[in-house]
Amino acid sequence: MNIRKTVVFTFVLAVTVSIASFIGCERVQQIAQPTVPLPERMSKGILIGAVYPITGHSSFAGSSVEYGIELAVAEINNSQHSDVKIKLIIEDGRSTVEGAVEAFNKLIHQDKVSIILGPGSSSQAQAAFPIAHQNQVVAISPTSAASGLSTVSDFIFRTNLTTDVLIPNGVRVTQEKLGYQKVATLFDNVDLFSRTSDTELRKALMDNGVEILTTESFQTAETDLSAQFTRIKASNPDAIFISCTVGDISDILVQGRALGIPSDIPFIVNLTLSRDLVEAAGAAAEGTITFTSWNSTTDTPGNQAFVQNYSTKYGMEPTIWAAQFYAAIHILAKGIADAQSTDPEAIAAALAGIRDFDTILGRLSFNDVGDAVYDPIVLIVKDGEFEVFE
Repeated sequence: MNIRKTVVFTFVLAVTVSIASFIGCERVQQIAQPTVPLPERMSKGILIGAVYPITGHSSFAGSSVEYGIELAVAEINNSQHSDVKIKLIIEDGRSTVEGAVEAFNKLIHQDKVSIILGPGSSSQAQAAFPIAHQNQVVAISPTSAASGLSTVSDFIFRTNLTTDVLIPNGVRVTQEKLGYQKVATLFDNVDLFSRTSDTELRKALMDNGVEILTTESFQTAETDLSAQFTRIKASNPDAIFISCTVGDISDILVQGRALGIPSDIPFIVNLTLSRDLVEAAGAAAEGTITFTSWNSTTDTPGNQAFVQNYSTKYGMEPTIWAAQFYAAIHILAKGIADAQSTDPEAIAAALAGIRDFDTILGRLSFNDVGDAVYDPIVLIVKDGEFEVFE
């Protein structure tokens, strides 16, 4: 039987009584009271696994993820305001579903971790989350965004905003500003995030009275999209929406412009762009709009200090991937501290009880399925830089 049907985590009840009903009351009330005091088993630090792409298709994000994690762990371990100390075991998810599954199994069965940070993509999360559930291990993914993945278990959390939040907001904001009435969509029909994004997108567009002229698809890492872009160009859309993996987006933008998509037809991307992806696409990225959960220029709590500290230490501005993993580590540390226990059930319940926690992403809460709730952002590329789309 699911934990949420059997036990009650009492220390957060006073909080849940006073908050809005859409936030995660159910999870809070259904996981056990912590039984193991934190200081008793924390003298050498709590062991946490981390799964992210060090090799493979998405490995370009690996070093920034590593830096974001490293910075957050150092801040937590050196803090005088918390007893939480973290020790990490890092595994390469290899940018594949199989890699993420193998990493989860190793961390759980060989390394005996009770908490895993990751995996990165929605396809990997869909396969790895049930393993965490079966073994009652807390898994918190900082970057997967396909809607519905967290419902598998009370032990599953995600700190990235999901597609059912990002896309309706992004369509509303961009349609109001640009006034597009007819669009084309292009999506990766292999990748889970891309498929679910296109589904969410088409619903949001129809809800806003926008006509979809054509929907074109391709497969992950497909190199020639000339046929798709030829049909899109012939349909004469006001805007083109793209749903794909981060590893493909730069090439897609370049191909689209090279194949004659005029610059006055904006590309609107249903995934988070980062500075390195914009740089790789060069002039083809100009004017591209992206729906995202973080921006280096926002004044969310601690964000400017994070950007400054990261830039000083690593000689570069943080990417969205660094920011998301950095934030997730701090959110996880709060859950451990609130639980005052190393028990995964207690930590899961404490995470479910987080309300309006100040993070670089904004004031964050978890809803009743373990997905993060905070304000989404829409950005546009201007002169090679991100600006808030207003």
